[in-house]
Amino acid sequence: MYQDISDSNPSAARLDRREFFATSIFAAGLFAAAVSPIQAQTKITTDNKGLIEGEVKIPVADGEIPAYRAMPDTKNKKFPVVLVIHEIFGVHEWIQDVSRRFAKLGYMAVAPALYARQGDVKTITKIQELQRDIFSKIPDTQAMSDLDATVAWAKKNSGNTKKLSITGFCWGGRMVWLYSAHNKNVDAGAAWYGRLVPGETKNPVQPSMPIDIAKDLKVPVIGFYGGLDQGIPLDSVQRMQDELKKGKSKSEIIVYPNAQHGFHADYRPSFNKESSEDAWQKLQDWFRKNGAI
Repeated sequence: MYQDISDSNPSAARLDRREFFATSIFAAGLFAAAVSPIQAQTKITTDNKGLIEGEVKIPVADGEIPAYRAMPDTKNKKFPVVLVIHEIFGVHEWIQDVSRRFAKLGYMAVAPALYARQGDVKTITKIQELQRDIFSKIPDTQAMSDLDATVAWAKKNSGNTKKLSITGFCWGGRMVWLYSAHNKNVDAGAAWYGRLVPGETKNPVQPSMPIDIAKDLKVPVIGFYGGLDQGIPLDSVQRMQDELKKGKSKSEIIVYPNAQHGFHADYRPSFNKESSEDAWQKLQDWFRKNGAI
């Protein structure tokens, strides 16, 4: 496995375990530099009362990666597991807050830093630089393996992986579709505005797109997309819906006509309260309906 993962991205920086851990996770309360200024008037803050939360280490094929974990502070109990997959801004305060929201609902939420080998995202101020230098270099094989390792870690640490779900945003939204195809033990997925079809330039370390796996998908995934998203054209959403109908996963895509990309991100100008709240409730209903909690 190590050979496959490392060879799929030969230009990736080689970091030891200490470097993985020290440079990849955000301190509590901190947002990525690329998202400044924060929209304080709409930002939701979820406290940690009644929770166990903080940074953990996930053993992976070639070392360790950090993750944020939040779960109810209840002893001698196992909790349904939800994987929370970050945007290109990393496991910053918003992803940690979303994880606490899941923990308040009774889940163990784990948000692994899938970019740990590629570099530190905290201080990069330009979205284009994050995409070019970090996220375009993360091999899908590496991400799938790291998510498998995260599930294995959760199972050993108070997680009930017989109830397993996944959600993710933007870059992480694409991961939701791909991991749901990769791991048939996932009960349900929720993908927020992740790319669906290939771009003009093929990326050899990220060869597949959600549309490629749609008709063969077995795991039920609900997708949340914005009708005003400038980066994900509605025709690509329609193509994905058409492919999903050819399969048996019963996956669905909801389009919010007045929402932009990032409409669930309450710390950004793109936040759309009405669409966000509706999608969040639909996510909960979807996970419950499909046995993820």
